[in-house]
Amino acid sequence: MLEYTFEDMRKMNREELGNMVPLELFRTIRLIGLNQGLPMGGKGTTLTIGRKIGENLPVHTVEELLQMFEELRIGIPRVIERNEHKIIVAVDDCFCKGLPSLEDEKMVCDLEGAILEGALTKMMERRVTVKETKCNVSGHEHCEYEIKL
Repeated sequence: MLEYTFEDMRKMNREELGNMVPLELFRTIRLIGLNQGLPMGGKGTTLTIGRKIGENLPVHTVEELLQMFEELRIGIPRVIERNEHKIIVAVDDCFCKGLPSLEDEKMVCDLEGAILEGALTKMMERRVTVKETKCNVSGHEHCEYEIKL
């Protein structure tokens, strides 16, 4: 079976349209296709996908991972708290920024958290868990993740 790598994803040959697709397409795939189209809001699928993406990112430190988040336009991450047991990361300008607010405490950025989880688990060579604790669509000022080391 052919398996693609992250480096393969950087190879493009779209002379007319280039390497960008509209945020509307990404939102449609994520929130209408996966979230509304799959059982349980697609949570199992997005977690599996996100972890696999994270495992394949060419990063070796938390700082490189956060820089990659910004380079890939996932959002602008910043560490709010960091100690030997946990890291709290806020992500400004997330893909969900500007969407209408949903019911209280609804979180839609589980893919982004799973990407963090996959990358950190591989990087640290031990199980890391990530939980989204704040989301723009719930009225918060940014998306936020609690990372348990």
